[in-house]
Amino acid sequence: MLKKTYLIAVILFSVITTSFAQQPDTLSITLENVKYAYPVKYFPINVEGQDLRMAYMDVAPTQMANGRTVVLFHGKNFGGYYWTNVIKALTTRGFRVVVPDQIGFGKSSKPFIHYSFHQMAAWNKALLDVLGIQKANILGHSMGGMLATRFALMYPAQTEKLLLENPIGLEDYRNFIPYVSTDEQYKTELKATAESVKKYYQSSYFTIWKPEYDELVRIAGGVTNSADFPRWAKVAAMTFTMIYEQPVVHEFVNIRVPTVLFIGKDDKTIVGKGLLSADQQALYGQYRLLGKQTAAKIIGSKLIEFDGCGHIPHIEVPTEFNVALLGSL
Repeated sequence: MLKKTYLIAVILFSVITTSFAQQPDTLSITLENVKYAYPVKYFPINVEGQDLRMAYMDVAPTQMANGRTVVLFHGKNFGGYYWTNVIKALTTRGFRVVVPDQIGFGKSSKPFIHYSFHQMAAWNKALLDVLGIQKANILGHSMGGMLATRFALMYPAQTEKLLLENPIGLEDYRNFIPYVSTDEQYKTELKATAESVKKYYQSSYFTIWKPEYDELVRIAGGVTNSADFPRWAKVAAMTFTMIYEQPVVHEFVNIRVPTVLFIGKDDKTIVGKGLLSADQQALYGQYRLLGKQTAAKIIGSKLIEFDGCGHIPHIEVPTEFNVALLGSL
């Protein structure tokens, strides 16, 4: 009897350890086991009866403090972790840099709430108020570009400059992407794996894949092994709906703050691209055209384009991007 019990225990231990060995890169959905380059703090928020935490980095200038601040808004599939080289470039030139993980992303809470760019902008304004920052340069990448645009529209007096890096939402996706409900999108998000994430990043974000980009996949793909991944997937579906239903493209003409667009010309990002045929995909997401069209809508804006670069210039062409960013500031 003891031998039988011992044998069962050995088998169970073997199964458990094998399972863990097969998923060595499992990450929590709030990225507790992902180390950010700078200390992370938390800003408390109460919404819809829930107590939430918005993670952020507040990085002081390392030399030549100039009294100015840059706020970095991340894209939908990222968090503050991918801004490291930009933070270093800015802080060495005297800027204070604030890097929030928006609610629903990165190290921040993942609640089931109504997601809204207006509400996100208000939360970021509240964070800046608490930090004593009265005016800031707002840099938004991808989805962060939509949020940055909303912030500048809501708080022009607090926006020194609006800086948009390959923002999504330069088209109204409702005009050509078939509608899917949040529940339908949730089922799609649940299918994500580390392998599918890498395939998407390779085909959508970069012109040429480099080994250092694997770290982005490790983080985005690692959460798919978490026991809490269904919550992450649900929030991802909710924020997909937010992007689809809350366009900013029609309001670019209303922007009244100095604006600079940084555009990787080979970007072909379309939110909901998988819902289109190959022929339909070729008609949209053409950033070499969208950048120029958007700049023409924003009074007095400046357009800086990067050849041979896709969706994330600050990672794919970091030196060129940082030189252009610092020059624009």
